[in-house]
Amino acid sequence: MELTQEIFEFIFPQGVFEWFDLTEGTRDGDTTVITFVEKDMPPLTDEHKNPKIVARKFHPITVTDFPLRGRPTRLTFRRRYWQLEGQQAYLKRTITLVFPGTQLEHEFAAFFKEDGRDRSHLAGRHRQSPEDPG
Repeated sequence: MELTQEIFEFIFPQGVFEWFDLTEGTRDGDTTVITFVEKDMPPLTDEHKNPKIVARKFHPITVTDFPLRGRPTRLTFRRRYWQLEGQQAYLKRTITLVFPGTQLEHEFAAFFKEDGRDRSHLAGRHRQSPEDPG
């Protein structure tokens, strides 16, 4: 593993480099957009003996992640789908990219959940000023 990937593993969601390659990073206005492409490793099982892959297609999924350097960050994952010879359906790997019910990366959603819980916990606690400062 090269140093660059080791550094990126500190920044991006855990395990992302197991299934994806980092391919592009751009700025769209004030937003950082980073694109990953799923590695070409079809999820073949024992029932797929010596398969011939006849089609590949991509489906992009965009996820909101922690801001980088103060800029909103979107991660686009180009998911692969494979079609085997003689089959109508496409194969895809089961990789959960977002927190259920959101378009947020898991850790980012958990951060908001904790932040919201802390705020609601403290909402009733505030300090009254003894007198009007005016």
